[in-house]
Amino acid sequence: MKRKRERFFCFVSAILIMSLLSTSSTALAVSCRAVIFSDSTKVKRLYGKNVQTRVIPASTTKVMTALLAMEKLSLDQYVRVSNNCSHVQPTKLYLKAGERYRVRDLLYAILLNSANDASIVLAEAVAGSEANFVAMMNKRAKQIGANHTRFTNSNGLPTRKISQYTTAYDMYLIFRQALKYPFFREAIKLKYKTIYSKAGRKLNLKSHNKILFSNWKRKVYGKTGYTRSAGACFVGTLQKGESTLIIGVFNCPNRWEDIKRVIAKYGGVAL
Repeated sequence: MKRKRERFFCFVSAILIMSLLSTSSTALAVSCRAVIFSDSTKVKRLYGKNVQTRVIPASTTKVMTALLAMEKLSLDQYVRVSNNCSHVQPTKLYLKAGERYRVRDLLYAILLNSANDASIVLAEAVAGSEANFVAMMNKRAKQIGANHTRFTNSNGLPTRKISQYTTAYDMYLIFRQALKYPFFREAIKLKYKTIYSKAGRKLNLKSHNKILFSNWKRKVYGKTGYTRSAGACFVGTLQKGESTLIIGVFNCPNRWEDIKRVIAKYGGVAL
């Protein structure tokens, strides 16, 4: 009787080990430090890796900047460029102090071209100063439920004194909130856009989202980010039937390949 039990337990153990080995062999290996992929319509997580681990947001920060601008400003109002924008690092549009631009055009500038100077113009228009705007960003993040995020500026550029951070889950929440605005949903689909100052200066924009220029079967629309410390980042969306899928990837050596593979394997959408 004892030997039969031993054989039974050995058999069960072998089955469990084989099952674990099979699961690990089929699990998708991704290069990103953190990934989140969710069906936001059904509020269902499809895949996650280190979703609560701190990561640096880089220019995905501009999703929050855009959200606050859409909440607080009229899209068609003109706002003035201050002297503070001239000192910011690229990427930028080299906006000139005293110029005036419509809010919607500055939103195109930050969402397509990731223009750091345009982010500052919007921040000052909303809150009077970028410092005040950052306080609003962090307050709004908490209201959304992004409790493990700290922004230090409106554009995501590295800061020396105070560290900025987010998590894949927090950025998913912020992006989901921004998607509630029709303007945002349409803006992130654009490859190109031409904007004008009130005086008529013409600026041509081109999206940093390389997926839009690829031969993928389906497009993923969203916001890119990159700094040396943050690595390559992206938060974006695509539709699957009635479901809105959202993917966020952070610190990715193989950003575009990982996005494609995660969506194909866990979303069932061939790209």
